[in-house]
Amino acid sequence: MNREELIAEISKSAKVTKKEASEVLSATIDAIQSAVKKGDKVTLVGFGTFEARKRAARIGRNPQTGKELKIAAKTVPAFSAGKKFKEAVK
Repeated sequence: MNREELIAEISKSAKVTKKEASEVLSATIDAIQSAVKKGDKVTLVGFGTFEARKRAARIGRNPQTGKELKIAAKTVPAFSAGKKFKEAVK
């Protein structure tokens, strides 16, 4: 399912126009991204949790040459599925 298909599904389920559904989806995504960027967790009970996780610096290897190289530490976005979501996917 891509963004347009999701908007159509939201529009149908919530009985709103596609434009309204698109605005709500965009606002939701922006709010989640903004909160995670600040270091906050966003928990949607039953669905899951969005958060920023730190990755430690490490030594990697160039697959072409086999030469070692340093991979810098960084912060990455992460999602952990909630119990209801996990059960729905089973």
